[in-house]
Amino acid sequence: MLLEKANMIDHTLLKADATKDDIVRLAEEAKKYGFASVCVNPVWVKTAYEILKDTDVKVCTVIGFPLGATTPEVKAFETTNAIQNGAEEVDMVINIGALKSRDLELVENDIRAVVEAAKGKALVKVIIEACLLTEEEKVLACQLAVKAGADFVKTSTGFSTGGATVEDVALMRKTVGPDFGVKASGGIRTAEDLLAMEKAGANRIGASAGVKIVTGQA
Repeated sequence: MLLEKANMIDHTLLKADATKDDIVRLAEEAKKYGFASVCVNPVWVKTAYEILKDTDVKVCTVIGFPLGATTPEVKAFETTNAIQNGAEEVDMVINIGALKSRDLELVENDIRAVVEAAKGKALVKVIIEACLLTEEEKVLACQLAVKAGADFVKTSTGFSTGGATVEDVALMRKTVGPDFGVKASGGIRTAEDLLAMEKAGANRIGASAGVKIVTGQA
């Protein structure tokens, strides 16, 4: 049983075909087990917030998801809108193409647009989509997230070619230092996975298998 680890898990459901009943169930599970947050698509923020507003469970949503290929202005608007609907955490995807083109100013400004829209109202986690990056790009992305004033770096959307790896988490932790958040997400399905990611330096886990993980079924 890993119930004491529930408060580091973002209980996640980002599938396109998730229904209202699915979101209600997710939120009720989060309340029951004491997860850090539920992570849902923006259209479901209000629904989740209504269930969780009097609890310690936060509502987390995603911005520029899953490709990161919208403009800073759009990401900022998405952030403002999500906060108005009850989100207290936002997981934004960086402009991956700009990073690979070495337009570092654009990458930083893109992150900062979300940080400024969220200022004082929501935590910002920056998804670097590590599976698409070289080692150097992973380091650069983490450095830019810190520089832009975000709160966390996050490994993956869970919708690309790969998820979290112990190696990526360790590199991200080494890059951002001890006082910045590192979220491992994508393919974390068992208690063993969670503990390995925590040992590598993650202090938040994104998982859809949260209930199974904390109840010892996975």
